[in-house]
Amino acid sequence: MISSLEYNTERNQLNIPEYGRHIQKLVEHCKSLEDPAERNRMANAIVGVMGNLNPHLRDVADFQHKLWDQLFIIADFDLDVDSPFPKPTREELQAQPPRMPYPQKKPRYRFYGNNIQSMINVALSWEKGEKREALTFIIANHMKKSFLNWNKDSVDDAVIFKHLFELSNGEINLAAKDEDLLESKSLIYRNTNTHRSRNNNNNNNRGRSKKGSNRNNNNRRRRN
Repeated sequence: MISSLEYNTERNQLNIPEYGRHIQKLVEHCKSLEDPAERNRMANAIVGVMGNLNPHLRDVADFQHKLWDQLFIIADFDLDVDSPFPKPTREELQAQPPRMPYPQKKPRYRFYGNNIQSMINVALSWEKGEKREALTFIIANHMKKSFLNWNKDSVDDAVIFKHLFELSNGEINLAAKDEDLLESKSLIYRNTNTHRSRNNNNNNNRGRSKKGSNRNNNNRRRRN
């Protein structure tokens, strides 16, 4: 009759389940040793076994430091041995990372995004002239493309000029200029047409190379 049968519900909780129950029992036995020298020898032996269980981590920097930290975690930070590295504490393990300072920008028009506002700020920092005027029209065309990504219908240039006027706090007014932005279709299908033209050029080049190779093969056959 088996009298030493153990159930998982009656066993101690595994602090690091990846190492299994046997490593946990070895650490618990190491904690029960009264001789400090013997306890240190067994702790080093356990670290060696833990390293053999993870041979793929031997090339990782501070591999031994990581193993010793895991040994103290398995021992529930209650192991009195001489470690070659600083002993970790429970407070360090349970410490939460600081909260990341996420940007709290709320653009007036979300479909334009924050990059448009950054571009407008750069344009406002430039001196008035042809360079700044060219940049403002580039921004307006990009705003029109972003607007069409959000709303597939065509948009009037007056709407884009109005939004640009509001986002620049009234400093950029393209409505006063007698110029138009790119057409809606060209903004939507420009990238598609460019991609198609590149594919057609590649296919034509491949066809030409094949024809040239066939001609060379035919000339060689005639000579032979």
